[in-house]
Amino acid sequence: MSVTERIKEQLENNPAILYMKGTPDFPQCGFSGQTVQVLAACHAKYQYVNIFEDPELREALKEHSNWPTYPQLYIGGELVGGCDIVTDLYQKGELAKMLTEVGAVE
Repeated sequence: MSVTERIKEQLENNPAILYMKGTPDFPQCGFSGQTVQVLAACHAKYQYVNIFEDPELREALKEHSNWPTYPQLYIGGELVGGCDIVTDLYQKGELAKMLTEVGAVE
């Protein structure tokens, strides 16, 4: 399976997925850590991919999303954005609605 096929499969099979530096328990950058905290505040149920463990995916996802930085949050297969956008949506009350719509809230 090509890296592009893996990305498509991950996006199709996970209502919410976070491509991040590190893991939710051990984020390896402040932006990934903040995004995890925002998702926790929404009681989000999501999958994650540690991009440090998959350099090929890390590069391919930048092209797929046309977004150069991490973390990248996808909801319903669509790129929501990085830390600033996710935080802004959370503060407006929109992130929880988006997660609820795809069944990604506990």
